[in-house]
Amino acid sequence: MTEFPLLVLVLGPVLLAEALLARYEVLAYAAGWRAPTTELPQDMPYARGADPDRPPDAYLVYLDGIGKRRFRDTRDGGKLVEALIGGAPELRVLGQVQPYSPLAAPLVNRPVWEWLRHHVGLLLFLHNVMQIFVAADHRYRPLYNRAVGAQIADQLRRAGYRPGSGIPVVLVSYSGGAQVAIGAVPALHAGLGAPLLLITIGGFHNGANDLTHADHLYQLTSDQDWIERVGTWLFPQRWRVFRRSAWNRARRDGKITARRLDPATHVGHNSYISPAAKLPDGRSHLDRTAGTVIALIRAHCGAGRTSP
Repeated sequence: MTEFPLLVLVLGPVLLAEALLARYEVLAYAAGWRAPTTELPQDMPYARGADPDRPPDAYLVYLDGIGKRRFRDTRDGGKLVEALIGGAPELRVLGQVQPYSPLAAPLVNRPVWEWLRHHVGLLLFLHNVMQIFVAADHRYRPLYNRAVGAQIADQLRRAGYRPGSGIPVVLVSYSGGAQVAIGAVPALHAGLGAPLLLITIGGFHNGANDLTHADHLYQLTSDQDWIERVGTWLFPQRWRVFRRSAWNRARRDGKITARRLDPATHVGHNSYISPAAKLPDGRSHLDRTAGTVIALIRAHCGAGRTSP
């Protein structure tokens, strides 16, 4: 029993400090104290997949879960991106967006966070968790949405997207990336005039962001995903009783479609993007999730080779 008070004494100040630091970036962005990062590492392209000299069927932006701390995706998120590129060569795919940094700055480039990565790795995840709640906080949400929306729009332009071209932009998000993806919709609509399709995988979000300018949102979910269910319980805007919330308005307008990926879990050996977990038909969870995403995009964007 003596261990619990000690744990509280140790973690309490850390959690308080992290909660304050998580707000710093969005305030620094709003005040203009620091300019967002725009350049990628020298050996990293702004997009992969379809021939950059020809217009693709769509641009796909992948917003990773809370493990994202560098321009490259997490191990599992990277496998999903590779599967999407391999299965849909008609898409231009961007995976470098920093959904948990309004300044578009990876954690791995910060000396303090590099030290923490080697000594207290859990705090890296805690930082990104706190950023999700900052993005969901009504006091900071408009600023956060504008910052990350501008980051995505900038990366798309650098990848060859021409505003007003009418080429669809698909935001595929995992876990907390859904909060950022949905929040970026107004900024992307205003900045690019692009048709917007959203696909959330185990999406954790507060349901308060406006989906008016999104064509549709596909919610890939599972009965075994307890982390996504926590989000539906935690945020009142996700409750059906709050009929006027942005999420419930979009639901009534027919803009949200749920697709079951049972028995996938949120993380671990049986996660949505596990290459090891197998379905009765022999496909891995990763294969099924990537195939579902590609089928939804092709059906929505008119490529027409498969149907979801």
